[in-house]
Amino acid sequence: MVSRNPKKVNETDELYPIDVNDLSQIDKAIAGSEVVYVVIGFEYKLSVWQKVWPSFMKAVINACKTHNAKLVFFDNVYMYDKSAIPYMTETSAINAPSKKGEVRQQLHEMIMNEVEKKNLTALIARAADFYGPDNKNSGLNMMVVDNLMKGKKAQAFGDINKIHTYTYTPDAAKATALLGNTMDAYNQVWHVPTTKENITNLQWIQLISNELKVEAKIQLVPVWLIKILGLFIPIMKEFPEMIYQNEEDYIFDSSKFEKRFGITATKPKDGIRILIESLKTQNTKQ
Repeated sequence: MVSRNPKKVNETDELYPIDVNDLSQIDKAIAGSEVVYVVIGFEYKLSVWQKVWPSFMKAVINACKTHNAKLVFFDNVYMYDKSAIPYMTETSAINAPSKKGEVRQQLHEMIMNEVEKKNLTALIARAADFYGPDNKNSGLNMMVVDNLMKGKKAQAFGDINKIHTYTYTPDAAKATALLGNTMDAYNQVWHVPTTKENITNLQWIQLISNELKVEAKIQLVPVWLIKILGLFIPIMKEFPEMIYQNEEDYIFDSSKFEKRFGITATKPKDGIRILIESLKTQNTKQ
């Protein structure tokens, strides 16, 4: 387990604390590994992504090549062409429509170019927007679940009557682990199991409010308001260029994984129930 302050998940885990901003430490962290899972997330800020991601990934790729380690990269959908958003598959056109998407496209190309040259054995596991327990970076968690639990209105971007498929984080974790331990899964892209039900963002909010037994009050947040909020809440400045993903149907197809492994995504109602139960348990402990 490699991070600034790693913590054991299993008793047999080895902890390797490093500062990933010091790229000279990457090689030592990877030495001796058979499979390297890159599941790190850097601050959700364009300038940080542009500065940190490419150099970090280059160091990881070089170390994997040096130590003959296989690479598993957990990725998102930002590099897909805008026209792909209504129905995304592993073969969707890659043509990033945003600045943050351009960074993700660069990472995709860095990995797959080395794969094509047979210099690297790697795979990319992609998830859609996600939700789930123990997750502080999910828009659905932060804008809907947290707000409704505090007695506030759920917040939403774009057209809430458009379909939006979400990945349940425990499903994503299990699928990524499985892919990394499956030899014939390498040298390609996989979509991890994701909601098959065509549920709109409004219906997601209603599912959550029903589980919480509260009224589904909603505040729509238009782009102009996001920009104003960005003057006071820095992370809000990062949202406007991504709003296109909420203005039309957002369907993330994971049938390739489902057919290969016979595993489907957790039902939305079950995922929401587990998420809210976990939050209530945390609040009780506090």
